[in-house]
Amino acid sequence: VELVESGGGSAQAGGSRRLSCAISSSTYTTYCLAWFRQAAGKERESVASIDAGDDAVYAESVKDRFTISTDKGRNTLYLQMDSLTPADTAIYYCAAHEALYLPDPNPRMSCDMITGTMNYYHWGQGTQVTVSS
Repeated sequence: VELVESGGGSAQAGGSRRLSCAISSSTYTTYCLAWFRQAAGKERESVASIDAGDDAVYAESVKDRFTISTDKGRNTLYLQMDSLTPADTAIYYCAAHEALYLPDPNPRMSCDMITGTMNYYHWGQGTQVTVSS
């Protein structure tokens, strides 16, 4: 699978920015998807994730300001970022990991094993977001 982020750039504090991640796969695979970010001199951190059932999880620092979503075919991952602050300045990465099929008790595609971790297998190249005060 290939992941290509776009939409990075500059923003004023209080402004908004929308990131996109184009997802290209040669197989019909259900992916667990996520956004991470890494600020200069800091470790990479989770921003938000969305599982195969479209349930989303957010880092406390972005909750109620950022929204993760996908298009209908899950070919594009989005991150809508509102009320930006300089602390949101970072390189933003999208990530994907194959969902796991669980037959019992109810058949479903699960992201339980990856949600909340950094262990996503596929990563994009990153896009820079810079927020000025």
